[in-house]
Amino acid sequence: MNQKLSIIIPAYNEGPTIHRILDKVKAVQLLNAIEKEVVIVNDCSKDNTEEAVLAYASANPELPIMYRKHEVNKGKGAALHTGIKEATGDFIIIQDADLEYDPNEYNILLKPMLDGFADVVYGSRFMGGKPHRILFFWHTIGNKWLTLMSNLFTDLNLTDMETGYKLFRSEVVKSLDLKEQRFGFEPEVTAKMSRYPNVRIYEVGISYYGRTYEEGKKIGWRDGLRAIWCILKYNLLSR
Repeated sequence: MNQKLSIIIPAYNEGPTIHRILDKVKAVQLLNAIEKEVVIVNDCSKDNTEEAVLAYASANPELPIMYRKHEVNKGKGAALHTGIKEATGDFIIIQDADLEYDPNEYNILLKPMLDGFADVVYGSRFMGGKPHRILFFWHTIGNKWLTLMSNLFTDLNLTDMETGYKLFRSEVVKSLDLKEQRFGFEPEVTAKMSRYPNVRIYEVGISYYGRTYEEGKKIGWRDGLRAIWCILKYNLLSR
C-alpha cells in the first residue's frame, strides 16, 4: 500500500487565488508514488473561499480534498490544529494558501525522510541557492533574531524557525499537545518538537516567493511580539 502525504492548507479569505495553489499541488508528482491528501481548513473566511474550494473539489475529483471550516475565526494555529487532527497521511506538511511557497519542492523535504534519516524536515528560506524574493529587510532581521532566540533555548541550529514549510512524520506531530491559536504555532511546535524523544530534525533549502501587504500578506509586528512570548513560554515556563 502506498504511503500518503497530507497537505494541510489553512485558508482565510483566499477565495480568488486558492485554485492556483491547488493546481500546483495537483500537478506535483511525489517520490515513491506517494499519494496526496489535501486538508483545507477554512478559518471563517468572509469571502467566497468555501465556494471556491467546493467548486474546485467537484471539478477535480482526482485530487482528494478534505474540507473543514471553523464557524468563528480562530487563527492560523487553530486551523493547523484542526488539519493535523483530521489528516490521515503517513506524513504531514503545512502549505499556506498563498503562493509564497512552491509545492514543486515537496520532494526536497520528503527525501531525507524517505531515506530514513529524518522525522521532521524544515524548509529554510535562508540556505541553498533557490530563488528568494527581495522584500522586507526588517522582516528578515526579525525572522533571524527569532530563530536565534529559539535556538538558544532548544539547542537546535535551525536557520529558519519561522518557515511555513514544515514536514512531519504524522505520529510525531499528532503526539504533541499544541495550544497556540494564531502565529505562535511556529515557536511552539519547534520547542515541543525539540524535546520529542530521539527526534531527528533536518533542514533543506527552499524557494520563497514572498507577498507584499498589498498582495495579501497578513503577519505583522504584533505577531513577532507573540512569537517572543511563545519562545519563552514553551521553552522556560511550560516544559
